[in-house]
Amino acid sequence: MAINLSTLPSKEIMPGLHGKLVHTENMSLVFWEVEKGAEVHEHAHMNEQVMHVIEGKFELTLDDETNVYHPGDLVVIAPYKKHSGKALTPCKLMDVFSPVREEYK
Repeated sequence: MAINLSTLPSKEIMPGLHGKLVHTENMSLVFWEVEKGAEVHEHAHMNEQVMHVIEGKFELTLDDETNVYHPGDLVVIAPYKKHSGKALTPCKLMDVFSPVREEYK
C-alpha cells in the first residue's frame, strides 16, 4: 500500500484538530494540523499511542504530570492512561495508535 498524504481529505475530529487518517490492519496513523489553543479533553482509550511533535509546542498532561513538547519529541501513552492536551502554538503532530482506532474510521 502506498499513500500520498496530499491526496487524503482532512477531517475535523475535535474542534481545532484536523486530521488525515490512515488505517492499516493493526494501526491507525493520524497526521494532525492543530489550531493554537485547541484542546483535547482528558480521556483514555484501549489503544497504545505514540505522539510525535513535528511542528509547534504542545502541552500534554499524562498521569497528572504536565509537560510541553517540541519538534522531535515523542511521547508513548500506554493503553487506558488518562491524558489531555493543548496546542500552545499552531502544531503539526502525528499519532500512531495500536490496535486500529475504530472510532476514527
